[in-house]
Amino acid sequence: MLSYQHIYHAGNLADVHKHALLAAMLRYMTAKEKPLTYFETHAGRAVYDLTADEAVKTGEAAKGIARLRDKFKGHPYGDVLTQTLETHGENSYPGSPLIAATLLRDMDKIHLCELHPGEHAALDYAMSPYPVTCHFRDGFETAHSLLPPTPRRGMMLIDPSYEVKTDYDDIPNHIRKIARSWNVGVIALWYPILTDYRHDNMLRTLRINHPEALSHEVKFAPVKANHGMVGSGMFVINAPYGTDAETKHLNKIFAPL
Repeated sequence: MLSYQHIYHAGNLADVHKHALLAAMLRYMTAKEKPLTYFETHAGRAVYDLTADEAVKTGEAAKGIARLRDKFKGHPYGDVLTQTLETHGENSYPGSPLIAATLLRDMDKIHLCELHPGEHAALDYAMSPYPVTCHFRDGFETAHSLLPPTPRRGMMLIDPSYEVKTDYDDIPNHIRKIARSWNVGVIALWYPILTDYRHDNMLRTLRINHPEALSHEVKFAPVKANHGMVGSGMFVINAPYGTDAETKHLNKIFAPL
């Protein structure tokens, strides 16, 4: 949706969950000396200023990464956080494109899609030092047109805004088609857990279509009394070795929340 800007939610608890798991999976995948292809269907702007009015207004980063940063020392996510602060300033936070670009290698290919004009311009600027391709085009349309990729080994992160009413119905169909075109790809979907549990039907369909996939959720208190998000979920097809162990580590980090 063209009105969505992630700056309002950057660094929140859902980002911590999603980005920590993403970083861990990429670290596992790059342990092998084989090139890979990385896709994002909804990339955002890649670098966020947590002192921006939008971020301060919601207070989500203060309840998220500000509380948990020290929990990730020695973790690939923590390594990226440190490098981002050194490169972009002490109030910066890395979105998933920067996490991927930091952890991937020169031999790997990166495709990032963003349809919001302002976010795409910011993404293009932030990613200019890296060998990536930024597509100003619908993410699913781009993914379908480029699959299967070369190198064939790789990963796709699907992280929609869920502000489009049909997202919950459309996503299982997109993922089924993507998995059929790219049967060796790691396909990771992030979804919010809201108080009305509107993701339930989508997740049920995904589990029926992909019974071997890994599904991981963390729960947490809402940031404010009227805030609808009470958890974060990741559904991963062809999860890399070690991902299950990483989910157990994240359970311990999020348990007190």
